[in-house]
Amino acid sequence: MSCGSPHETDCADVIEQVYLYLDGEIDDTVRHKVREHLDECAPCLRKFGLEQDVKALVARCCGNDAAPEGLRERLVVRLQQVRVELGTIEYRAE
Repeated sequence: MSCGSPHETDCADVIEQVYLYLDGEIDDTVRHKVREHLDECAPCLRKFGLEQDVKALVARCCGNDAAPEGLRERLVVRLQQVRVELGTIEYRAE
């Protein structure tokens, strides 16, 4: 994915790091680069918001219980499908 604007950190690299960023599981240097990119790239910020919403929804629905077997894999597949759909929609709109 690319928004078409040049960035120090590529859009695709940022989107791949979103869950690690949300979970605080990346080092400070990468975290800073992701945050900086999200501050200047509206398409990535929208996708980040989607990821953040999904994570919050899963947390609310699953509470402290363990997630059902295979949930993570199904979510990853569905999120990839949504990314492709959004990429197609954004591309057509331009």
